[in-house]
Amino acid sequence: MSTEDVLKDASTLASYNVLLQVMFRVLTFLLNAFTLRFVSKELIGVVNVRLTLLYSTLVFLSREAFRRACLSGGSGTNHSWRQVINLLWLTLPLGILWAVLLVSVWLWMLEVPDPLSVPYYSPAVVLFALGGVQELKVISESLAMIAKCSITVVLVVFAREWGLYIFAAAHCVYTGFLVLCYAAYFIRFLGSKEASKKSFPLRSPLIDWTLARLTWSFFKQSFLKQILTEGERYVMTFLNVLSFGDQGIYDIVNNLGSMVARFVFLPIEESFYIFFAKVIERGRDVKSQKQEEVAIAAEVLECLLKLVLVIGLIITVFGYGFSHLALDIYGGSLLSSGTESKTK
Repeated sequence: MSTEDVLKDASTLASYNVLLQVMFRVLTFLLNAFTLRFVSKELIGVVNVRLTLLYSTLVFLSREAFRRACLSGGSGTNHSWRQVINLLWLTLPLGILWAVLLVSVWLWMLEVPDPLSVPYYSPAVVLFALGGVQELKVISESLAMIAKCSITVVLVVFAREWGLYIFAAAHCVYTGFLVLCYAAYFIRFLGSKEASKKSFPLRSPLIDWTLARLTWSFFKQSFLKQILTEGERYVMTFLNVLSFGDQGIYDIVNNLGSMVARFVFLPIEESFYIFFAKVIERGRDVKSQKQEEVAIAAEVLECLLKLVLVIGLIITVFGYGFSHLALDIYGGSLLSSGTESKTK
């Protein structure tokens, strides 16, 4: 595939990603805003900070290094693709190992919430970890998110006494929906003529050890990236600097502030990472690579930086002035009472 074709595919993927993310996220935004009217700040804090941190840590450490390393593979032969597929299967046992370790920490080393205000903490931890193991993208993820939010709304309205079971069950519905989508795709794929032409089965040699070593390198980078990305959540979880109610308020405000980053910047990053991984060969000096491809990559990077800068400046100029209105629309009295208590 030529550089122009890779760029075209990456641009198309980024466009669809952003469009679908905005469409489905607006719907989930409305569902979440409705949910906030029926739950306490403490429950939101435990779910959106502590349990979500468990889930994101588990998924990130289990699969991120494998995804980055396999996308960086230079060869597209049948032989290498078989080894890539085999290497990806290692995410499952690694995910189970991380799940056991993280659940042990979350249950026995961290402060347990008051069971009267936040019931069913231990089962919720186990269910969130199970959801992380299950997950191991655009349409299937969006539909799964809608299913999760819908289940949350229904249970919050009609079974509020279930406490953390509501969010844990909704999370398992989300990951289970993803598994069903992937299973349906592969069942359809394996029954097609295309499957016989591609190297999907497991055959020897099993693993490309060059990719395996690259995976370890990415794992160390991913560990640092996870700490930088979720640093404030780790501080709140392990150092208890905020109450669960304050953590809930913080998470709601943080989610509103990061909407553009999640809706626009993240799809662009994920889509164009594939482009740069295929155009620029890792481990080789830039001067020894095709200068035409290097020039295209540099031009694309310049355009992306300009786009991100323009969007960021617009949000910086108008975001602060309309932030109070956005908080009031999204969280209602829950956020109003939280912000008032801080100012008194």
